Amino acid sequence: MRRFSAKETEWLLELDGIELANFWPRAFAFVIDWMIVGILLSTVATAGFATWLGIRHLQGKPTPDFMQMATESSGKLHTTVEKADAKQGFHFNIGPGKSPNGEEAHGPLEQALEVVNDIVVPVLYFGVLLWKGHGRTPGKRLMNIRVMSIAHRHLSFWHSVERALGYGAAALEGGFGFVQFFLHPYRRCAQDRLAETIVVTERSYQDLQHRLSHPLIPDEK
Repeated sequence: MRRFSAKETEWLLELDGIELANFWPRAFAFVIDWMIVGILLSTVATAGFATWLGIRHLQGKPTPDFMQMATESSGKLHTTVEKADAKQGFHFNIGPGKSPNGEEAHGPLEQALEVVNDIVVPVLYFGVLLWKGHGRTPGKRLMNIRVMSIAHRHLSFWHSVERALGYGAAALEGGFGFVQFFLHPYRRCAQDRLAETIVVTERSYQDLQHRLSHPLIPDEK
Protein backbone atom coordinates (compact mmCIF):
# COMPACT_ATOMS: atom_id res chain seq x y z
CA MET A 1 0.00 0.00 0.00
CA ARG A 2 1.60 3.23 -1.15
CA ARG A 3 -1.03 5.63 0.14
CA PHE A 4 -2.18 6.18 3.70
CA SER A 5 -5.81 5.40 4.50
CA ALA A 6 -7.72 7.20 7.25
CA LYS A 7 -10.11 4.27 7.84
CA GLU A 8 -8.36 3.56 11.14
CA THR A 9 -9.30 7.03 12.30
CA GLU A 10 -12.93 6.38 11.38
CA TRP A 11 -12.90 3.19 13.45
CA LEU A 12 -11.37 5.01 16.42
CA LEU A 13 -14.17 7.56 16.26
CA GLU A 14 -16.74 4.77 16.33
CA LEU A 15 -15.00 3.29 19.39
CA ASP A 16 -15.21 6.61 21.21
CA GLY A 17 -16.96 6.20 24.55
CA ILE A 18 -16.90 2.38 24.67
CA GLU A 19 -16.65 0.97 28.21
CA LEU A 20 -13.29 -0.59 29.10
CA ALA A 21 -13.13 -3.77 31.17
CA ASN A 22 -12.09 -3.56 34.82
CA PHE A 23 -9.03 -5.25 36.28
CA TRP A 24 -10.67 -8.16 38.12
CA PRO A 25 -12.71 -9.53 35.19
CA ARG A 26 -9.54 -9.48 33.10
CA ALA A 27 -7.51 -11.13 35.87
CA PHE A 28 -10.09 -13.87 36.48
CA ALA A 29 -10.40 -14.53 32.74
CA PHE A 30 -6.61 -14.86 32.52
CA VAL A 31 -6.55 -17.34 35.42
CA ILE A 32 -9.41 -19.39 33.94
CA ASP A 33 -7.66 -19.58 30.58
CA TRP A 34 -4.38 -20.70 32.14
CA MET A 35 -6.19 -23.35 34.13
CA ILE A 36 -7.58 -24.70 30.85
CA VAL A 37 -4.07 -24.55 29.33
CA GLY A 38 -2.77 -26.52 32.32
CA ILE A 39 -5.40 -29.19 31.77
CA LEU A 40 -4.49 -29.37 28.08
CA LEU A 41 -0.79 -29.70 28.90
CA SER A 42 -1.50 -32.41 31.45
CA THR A 43 -3.55 -34.29 28.85
CA VAL A 44 -0.81 -33.98 26.24
CA ALA A 45 1.86 -35.09 28.73
CA THR A 46 -0.22 -38.04 29.85
CA ALA A 47 -0.93 -39.09 26.27
CA GLY A 48 2.74 -38.74 25.36
CA PHE A 49 3.85 -40.77 28.36
CA ALA A 50 1.29 -43.48 27.61
CA THR A 51 2.52 -43.59 24.02
CA TRP A 52 6.11 -43.94 25.23
CA LEU A 53 5.12 -46.81 27.51
CA GLY A 54 3.27 -48.47 24.63
CA ILE A 55 6.31 -48.20 22.37
CA ARG A 56 8.51 -49.74 25.07
CA HIS A 57 6.01 -52.56 25.48
CA LEU A 58 5.98 -53.26 21.72
CA GLN A 59 9.76 -53.28 21.74
CA GLY A 60 9.73 -55.87 24.49
CA LYS A 61 11.36 -53.58 27.03
CA PRO A 62 10.35 -53.80 30.70
CA THR A 63 8.01 -51.24 32.22
CA PRO A 64 9.83 -48.88 34.63
CA ASP A 65 9.36 -49.82 38.27
CA PHE A 66 9.39 -46.27 39.58
CA MET A 67 7.38 -43.33 38.23
CA GLN A 68 6.94 -39.94 39.81
CA MET A 69 4.73 -37.17 38.53
CA ALA A 70 4.67 -33.67 39.96
CA THR A 71 3.44 -30.24 38.98
CA GLU A 72 5.80 -27.31 39.58
CA SER A 73 4.64 -24.03 41.12
CA SER A 74 4.92 -22.37 37.69
CA GLY A 75 2.22 -24.69 36.41
CA LYS A 76 4.56 -26.79 34.27
CA LEU A 77 4.05 -30.51 34.46
CA HIS A 78 7.21 -32.54 34.73
CA THR A 79 7.46 -36.29 34.85
CA THR A 80 10.54 -38.20 35.93
CA VAL A 81 10.83 -41.89 35.37
CA GLU A 82 13.80 -43.81 36.76
CA LYS A 83 14.73 -47.44 36.75
CA ALA A 84 17.74 -49.14 38.26
CA ASP A 85 18.81 -52.12 36.16
CA ALA A 86 21.25 -54.82 37.20
CA LYS A 87 23.38 -54.32 34.08
CA GLN A 88 22.85 -50.70 33.09
CA GLY A 89 21.18 -47.60 34.42
CA PHE A 90 18.02 -46.25 32.81
CA HIS A 91 16.62 -42.74 33.02
CA PHE A 92 13.73 -41.09 31.24
CA ASN A 93 12.79 -37.47 31.83
CA ILE A 94 10.02 -35.25 30.52
CA GLY A 95 10.28 -31.55 31.25
CA PRO A 96 12.53 -29.85 33.81
CA GLY A 97 14.13 -32.48 35.97
CA LYS A 98 17.31 -33.98 37.35
CA SER A 99 19.52 -36.57 35.77
CA PRO A 100 20.78 -39.50 37.85
CA ASN A 101 23.97 -37.59 38.74
CA GLY A 102 21.96 -34.66 40.07
CA GLU A 103 22.52 -32.33 37.11
CA GLU A 104 19.84 -30.62 35.09
CA ALA A 105 18.64 -32.80 32.23
CA HIS A 106 18.20 -30.90 28.95
CA GLY A 107 17.94 -33.51 26.24
CA PRO A 108 16.20 -33.03 22.88
CA LEU A 109 12.92 -34.38 24.26
CA GLU A 110 13.03 -32.04 27.25
CA GLN A 111 13.82 -29.04 25.05
CA ALA A 112 11.04 -29.91 22.60
CA LEU A 113 8.53 -30.25 25.43
CA GLU A 114 9.64 -26.94 26.93
CA VAL A 115 8.99 -25.25 23.58
CA VAL A 116 5.55 -26.87 23.38
CA ASN A 117 4.82 -25.92 27.00
CA ASP A 118 6.10 -22.34 26.85
CA ILE A 119 5.22 -21.27 23.32
CA VAL A 120 3.19 -23.60 21.11
CA VAL A 121 0.27 -24.43 23.42
CA PRO A 122 -0.20 -20.88 24.86
CA VAL A 123 0.04 -19.30 21.40
CA LEU A 124 -2.40 -21.80 19.90
CA TYR A 125 -4.80 -21.34 22.81
CA PHE A 126 -4.69 -17.57 23.28
CA GLY A 127 -4.13 -16.85 19.59
CA VAL A 128 -6.39 -19.24 17.72
CA LEU A 129 -9.25 -19.20 20.24
CA LEU A 130 -9.14 -15.40 20.46
CA TRP A 131 -9.31 -15.21 16.67
CA LYS A 132 -12.04 -17.84 16.26
CA GLY A 133 -13.94 -16.40 19.23
CA HIS A 134 -13.92 -12.91 17.69
CA GLY A 135 -12.05 -11.47 20.65
CA ARG A 136 -13.14 -13.92 23.33
CA THR A 137 -11.34 -16.88 24.85
CA PRO A 138 -13.33 -19.21 27.15
CA GLY A 139 -12.18 -17.20 30.17
CA LYS A 140 -13.17 -13.87 28.63
CA ARG A 141 -16.49 -15.33 27.56
CA LEU A 142 -17.23 -16.37 31.16
CA MET A 143 -16.27 -12.91 32.45
CA ASN A 144 -18.29 -11.08 29.76
CA ILE A 145 -15.36 -9.14 28.31
CA ARG A 146 -13.93 -8.97 24.79
CA VAL A 147 -10.73 -7.94 23.04
CA MET A 148 -11.12 -5.40 20.25
CA SER A 149 -8.66 -3.99 17.76
CA ILE A 150 -8.23 -0.23 17.66
CA ALA A 151 -6.90 -0.44 14.10
CA HIS A 152 -9.36 -2.81 12.43
CA ARG A 153 -13.01 -3.69 12.80
CA HIS A 154 -12.19 -7.37 13.25
CA LEU A 155 -9.31 -9.16 14.92
CA SER A 156 -7.16 -10.90 12.34
CA PHE A 157 -5.34 -14.17 12.97
CA TRP A 158 -1.99 -12.40 13.09
CA HIS A 159 -3.17 -9.77 15.59
CA SER A 160 -4.52 -12.56 17.82
CA VAL A 161 -1.22 -14.47 17.72
CA GLU A 162 0.67 -11.23 18.25
CA ARG A 163 -1.37 -10.54 21.37
CA ALA A 164 -0.73 -14.09 22.62
CA LEU A 165 3.01 -13.52 22.22
CA GLY A 166 2.54 -10.25 24.10
CA TYR A 167 1.84 -12.23 27.28
CA GLY A 168 5.41 -13.45 27.12
CA ALA A 169 6.66 -9.89 26.65
CA ALA A 170 4.64 -8.77 29.67
CA ALA A 171 6.08 -11.59 31.78
CA LEU A 172 9.66 -10.91 30.64
CA GLU A 173 9.31 -7.40 32.03
CA GLY A 174 9.02 -8.90 35.49
CA GLY A 175 5.25 -8.59 35.36
CA PHE A 176 5.43 -4.84 34.71
CA GLY A 177 3.70 -5.39 31.40
CA PHE A 178 0.57 -6.37 33.33
CA VAL A 179 0.96 -3.52 35.83
CA GLN A 180 0.69 -1.11 32.91
CA PHE A 181 -3.06 -1.68 33.17
CA PHE A 182 -3.06 0.83 36.05
CA LEU A 183 -0.72 3.28 34.30
CA HIS A 184 -2.06 3.44 30.77
CA PRO A 185 -4.99 5.84 30.34
CA TYR A 186 -6.94 3.22 28.42
CA ARG A 187 -6.03 0.26 30.66
CA ARG A 188 -3.77 -1.32 28.06
CA CYS A 189 -1.22 -3.93 29.12
CA ALA A 190 1.91 -4.86 27.15
CA GLN A 191 0.02 -7.39 25.02
CA ASP A 192 -2.61 -4.75 24.19
CA ARG A 193 -0.06 -2.20 23.07
CA LEU A 194 1.81 -4.80 21.02
CA ALA A 195 -1.30 -5.96 19.17
CA GLU A 196 -3.08 -2.57 19.18
CA THR A 197 -6.06 -3.81 21.15
CA ILE A 198 -8.28 -2.81 24.05
CA VAL A 199 -10.43 -4.97 26.33
CA VAL A 200 -14.05 -3.87 26.67
CA THR A 201 -17.17 -5.09 28.40
CA GLU A 202 -19.40 -7.38 26.39
CA ARG A 203 -22.38 -5.11 27.05
CA SER A 204 -20.67 -2.09 25.50
CA TYR A 205 -19.50 -4.20 22.55
CA GLN A 206 -23.06 -5.34 21.83
CA ASP A 207 -24.28 -1.75 22.12
CA LEU A 208 -21.66 -0.69 19.57
CA GLN A 209 -22.66 -3.46 17.17
CA HIS A 210 -26.33 -2.47 17.49
CA ARG A 211 -25.44 1.16 16.83
CA LEU A 212 -23.39 0.25 13.77
CA SER A 213 -26.07 -2.02 12.34
CA HIS A 214 -28.87 0.49 13.03
CA PRO A 215 -27.45 3.91 12.16
CA LEU A 216 -29.59 6.88 13.00
CA ILE A 217 -31.57 8.13 10.01
CA PRO A 218 -31.27 11.90 9.73
CA ASP A 219 -34.50 13.86 9.84
CA GLU A 220 -35.83 14.74 6.41
CA LYS A 221 -35.90 18.41 5.66
